[in-house]
Amino acid sequence: MTISIDSNIIAALWNDHDPLNEVAVRIFGLIGHDRLVVSGSVYSELMAGPLRDEASLDLFFKDTGIEIDWEIGEEVWREAGRAYSGFAKRRKHSGAGPPRRIFTDFLIGAQAVIRGYTLLTLDERLYRASFPKIRVESF
Repeated sequence: MTISIDSNIIAALWNDHDPLNEVAVRIFGLIGHDRLVVSGSVYSELMAGPLRDEASLDLFFKDTGIEIDWEIGEEVWREAGRAYSGFAKRRKHSGAGPPRRIFTDFLIGAQAVIRGYTLLTLDERLYRASFPKIRVESF
């Protein structure tokens, strides 16, 4: 099985003061011999973190054996657009206003769905609502 890791898991893992740090550490400890990947979107999001640059990210991914799936492709873009559109409509109909999520979340979810990956995230609710066929692991 291939597990795609959402940026929120890695961000919590790197921040000892994050309330979800212990959960992220526990999750990483539970991962067995599955193939681990992050999307190029996750890599790019992580570059915005404090003290993160390409060299430190590349070293982290090399040391952990996590692969980066750089390929997106038309099918992923279309799936992400459909999911984002559905999200915007659900928010509007609920009276919550315009979308309050970044599009990257939808690229991450779409890539997992299209590739058949299981998504490891701390934001299960968004992904299950936006991608009914997604396999999600959340703790």
